[in-house]
Amino acid sequence: MALASRVMHAVALVLATAAGLAGAQEPAGDRIDRLVRAEMQRQNVPGVVVGVVKGGVVIKAQGYGYANLEHQVPAGATTVYQSGSLGKQFTAAAVMLQVEDGKLSLADPLTKFFPDAPKKWGSITVQHLLTHTSGIPGYVDGILDYRKDYTEEELSRFAYSLDLEFAAGARWSYSDTGYVLLGIIVRKVSGAFYGDVLAERVFKPLGMTTARVISEADLVPNRAAGYRLVGGAVKNQEWVSPTLNTTADGALYLTVGDLIAWDAAVRAGAVLAPASWQRMLTPVQLNSGKTYPYGFGWGLDERGGQPLQGHTGAWQGFQARFSRFVGEDLSIVVLANLAEADPTRIADGIAGLLHPQLSVPVLRPIKDRDPEATARCKRLLDEARAGKLAPAEFAHLPAGFFPAGAKAVQDQLRALGPAQGMTLVSQSDLGDDRVFMYEVAFGSVAMHYTVAFAPNSAVTQFSLLPK
Repeated sequence: MALASRVMHAVALVLATAAGLAGAQEPAGDRIDRLVRAEMQRQNVPGVVVGVVKGGVVIKAQGYGYANLEHQVPAGATTVYQSGSLGKQFTAAAVMLQVEDGKLSLADPLTKFFPDAPKKWGSITVQHLLTHTSGIPGYVDGILDYRKDYTEEELSRFAYSLDLEFAAGARWSYSDTGYVLLGIIVRKVSGAFYGDVLAERVFKPLGMTTARVISEADLVPNRAAGYRLVGGAVKNQEWVSPTLNTTADGALYLTVGDLIAWDAAVRAGAVLAPASWQRMLTPVQLNSGKTYPYGFGWGLDERGGQPLQGHTGAWQGFQARFSRFVGEDLSIVVLANLAEADPTRIADGIAGLLHPQLSVPVLRPIKDRDPEATARCKRLLDEARAGKLAPAEFAHLPAGFFPAGAKAVQDQLRALGPAQGMTLVSQSDLGDDRVFMYEVAFGSVAMHYTVAFAPNSAVTQFSLLPK
């Protein structure tokens, strides 16, 4: 039986019986249900859809809560969600198809496709875009008007105007701009919109029958509504112009069935040649010789000493997580329709239920071997509370951290109250950076405070998140 037929048959069996699973599931299924519902309540998520595949067999494809609150439509296995940046791995696949067709090379400079680009782009290659190592910053509010339609030429020229954050290949820094440019490159070399390339050469052969590029105009059966929290109340997502909802940085509609079919393709090495899959799923090597755990649209981590491949997505009131725990041959999909949702927490929780060794490690105090770095981190926390962080001390943070992000951290610290203790719980290397994580006590609330330093001592990561 062909790959697409096998996948569609397996998914159909699950979808046909999903409504009657309650009371007939294995105990693990009941525990998954309880975990998902508890997390939905804790996170205030209207609707979630979960897919679990073990050894190529679909053991869960189920919706919880509501796909649409206004019409009280339940979320189900056929509910269509937005992909957010989870769509980047599909854009990467479209690029690799052009490589296999001989229409471009990963080593091609961007100036080959954008002859009007600034000369500084001459050292940036297609591979740099795929791996977020180009130095081209991401688009942010104030640079683009998300309510305005742009042509691909206008988007390209916006990218030309951005100052490079670092030399190509020197660092890793997430850039939606790079993937927008990749979509434009696919059109230039193939003569077709990247979404049409995916539809014809990826979605159709794999049986991903509901996968497609976002369209507000088209009638899309089972389309979920996206939501956000405003002052603790659930509100509809904000409107984005149609053209900015079709770019290649993550603008797809997907169901859990589509992602189950995609998972089967990854397991089977379908659509792309083996060499292409190997390149897609290999960590990028920086100019320094060190690697960063990211491939072509894939995050490459480990859990319990085993490879973990995956990606998240966030856009327009939606959150997504796709995790492949390769050693256990376990894949988990979580789709949610709330901007503030944390689908990774749900996916990790399910993995831990099925295989305890895949549980997220509990962070405990460790010996502080760099008290000088800790003293600096304490100072930065005090300066953040006082609103006195110095931009000159920071580098490569997401555009917009100053002033808006810094102000948000200041407000967060003031609401938490005085810090009553700071304990080192993790120290690691990430690419060329040193990363320190502390547990900080604020009364009865504990937070994880993370700071990273580049080799030149500039701050490259600064966050304060719930434990």
